[in-house]
Amino acid sequence: MTQAADHDFAPDSVLKLFGIYLPEFDENYMYFSESNVTADFMVDSLEDLWPSIKQRINPHTIVINADNGPENSSRRTQFINRLVDFGANESVNISLVYYPPYHSKYNPVERVWGVLEKHWNGQILDSVEKVLGLCRTMSWNGNSPVVKLIAGIYEKGVTLTKKAMDKLETLLDRIPGIEKWALDIPCYEEY
Repeated sequence: MTQAADHDFAPDSVLKLFGIYLPEFDENYMYFSESNVTADFMVDSLEDLWPSIKQRINPHTIVINADNGPENSSRRTQFINRLVDFGANESVNISLVYYPPYHSKYNPVERVWGVLEKHWNGQILDSVEKVLGLCRTMSWNGNSPVVKLIAGIYEKGVTLTKKAMDKLETLLDRIPGIEKWALDIPCYEEY
């Protein structure tokens, strides 16, 4: 008689996932970290993807629909700081639009996660290679995602001082009435 295993097998690493979905093209980008999914990790992922977007589309504005989680909130100082820097460095305007709490069903990337979970259902995810490989072999509307492991340590709790954030706030156009849920970051040459 064999006793059943009631816990996960000892993985060689624990990965955290951050995804970017481009609905117009049905393209998915899955970024993994062995560290934390922080504001810096999210913007580093965007910076990794940006050259491809710029080459193909060269947009003057990008719209980011986000879930308003703790690391990418419109009040998260490091997230806003990194996006202001990104917009200035790349000469692109950024519009942040957040889904309301408990409305993840409207976020298209959540459907991608559902397909991924179904794809690797029953698999023992006990190595980095296994996780990345399974992600690469899934399909969303006929397209496989681009999957990357981002190396580095991402520290939680990185924040700006109130004075620094007050300066950044002068650069933001918060949408009246829904200031917490929608804002524009015009690109500034210098700030």
